[in-house]
Amino acid sequence: MTTGDEPVAIYDRDGGVVGSAPRRRMRAEGLWHAAASVLVRSAAPEAVYVHRRTADKDVYPDMYDCWAGGVVAAGEHPDTTARRELAEELGISTTPRFLFRTRHELGSVRFHAFLYEVFWDGPIVHQPAEVAEGRWVPLPELRQQLDDPDRPLVPDGRQFLAEWFEFRGR
Repeated sequence: MTTGDEPVAIYDRDGGVVGSAPRRRMRAEGLWHAAASVLVRSAAPEAVYVHRRTADKDVYPDMYDCWAGGVVAAGEHPDTTARRELAEELGISTTPRFLFRTRHELGSVRFHAFLYEVFWDGPIVHQPAEVAEGRWVPLPELRQQLDDPDRPLVPDGRQFLAEWFEFRGR
């Protein structure tokens, strides 16, 4: 089975699971789906791991992101997706902590986002097919990147980061 044929969970606009479809169809028709995204944080000094996506990603290629994550597979719980994607993309095998849920809608990219975080000071191993490079970015610098409209941050990651800074300030 190719990546485009893998079955993903299809959601309605309100966040309920309504079935499944091949990933290729979900992308082509702009179907509502779900994704889990994990913010990887370092305890001291307080920083976030930012990576550049590979140039051949199907969505937002060659852009920067601070969230490791992916689409929720058919029959999969978002918690499982978060653990799986974190291990696949960055080689981190641990259970992230759920933060909050939000929605992202930009053109035909429409999904419910389950956001998590994990504190990690161990090794990071990039999945070559998805991550071109990465580094730890101190929170003040990350805030500057967020505020710079010319910084090539993925749109959903930019949205989630702004919401995370707001959530964190509570």
